[in-house]
Amino acid sequence: MNSYMPVRLVSSKGCVNNNSVLLKELGKSCLIVTGAGSAVSSGALADVRCALEKEGIAYSIFDSVGQNPLLSVCLEAGRFARESGAEFLVGIGGGSVLDCAKAAAIFAANPDMSGTDIYSRCVPCKRLASVLVGTTAGTGSEVTGVSVITRDDTHMKKSISGEDCYARMAFLDPRYTYSMPYSVTVSTALDAFAHAVEGWFSPKLNALASVYAQKAIPVLFSALNGMYESGKLPDESVRDELYYASIFAGLELNICGAAFPHTVGYVLTEDFSIPHGRACTAFMPALFARARQYCPDRAQALLSMCETDEKGFLTVINGLTCVNGIKMSGETIAQYCTRWDGIKNFKNTPGGFTPDDAREVLENLFS
Repeated sequence: MNSYMPVRLVSSKGCVNNNSVLLKELGKSCLIVTGAGSAVSSGALADVRCALEKEGIAYSIFDSVGQNPLLSVCLEAGRFARESGAEFLVGIGGGSVLDCAKAAAIFAANPDMSGTDIYSRCVPCKRLASVLVGTTAGTGSEVTGVSVITRDDTHMKKSISGEDCYARMAFLDPRYTYSMPYSVTVSTALDAFAHAVEGWFSPKLNALASVYAQKAIPVLFSALNGMYESGKLPDESVRDELYYASIFAGLELNICGAAFPHTVGYVLTEDFSIPHGRACTAFMPALFARARQYCPDRAQALLSMCETDEKGFLTVINGLTCVNGIKMSGETIAQYCTRWDGIKNFKNTPGGFTPDDAREVLENLFS
């Protein structure tokens, strides 16, 4: 039963302020890596600043991280950390910010590393310690050894992974998700659900990952179903459950990895501005069809966990995903498929998956 997850998790409402002493173990100065939005509106940035000041830790703030962070921004954040004398980083925000903080921690400790060198580095390599404070209930980046970065030259999303991509510590406070608007709450919940479902159908699923999946899937689907039926935000108790379920899904993902929807979904984000969670679940009907064929017992177990049938399951997912109106030419689809030779997420799909399979799925959905 293989598993590796070296992040120290500190959870509960108020956990940042109540456990500020833990930050003293990491150094006397840090760089806060964040964006312009959720870190402030959620109250997370204020709490982190208060905790650092209470412990006498100096800090600077890098707040230039946007959605789908560019490699150049990660490199700039790493340079900023090095030049400001930071001994550790604190990433505050959604998955984009947390992924940027992981990459910046590597760049900060390796001044001779150019942007694209991060893809060919020896793993593990040197990096500053990082602390992650999530403000969305979606990516599970707090507990995974993966960072997804957008290359400046190709504008394609490309992930890095390894022991050096894990945070040293993560503070898990669901209150920071309360300020998310409906659209973000839905998309991030869909992302967490994609992690849980893709892991559930993975050939790497083991007993421990199965426990995480069974903790995450019912909670996530129930919340998604509630938002689909009401068109309204969940209450705070459901938001609490959503956040911790996203962490369980991340823990599962850390063992099992993702399947083809995560890889193919990148093109919907890159070229059609579809948020990542919706881009992944656009392909969940195709994934479920493969599961029906290649692992029918798990497919049925998934429906049982969600307390629904296949029609009800797909109605909720398709209704919230809503990628109607996207059109792709045959030439565009063929060009996408050239990117996907030897992709590990394809191999991690029920029955295996090939670029030809991807072409067929894209043609069925978007031609």
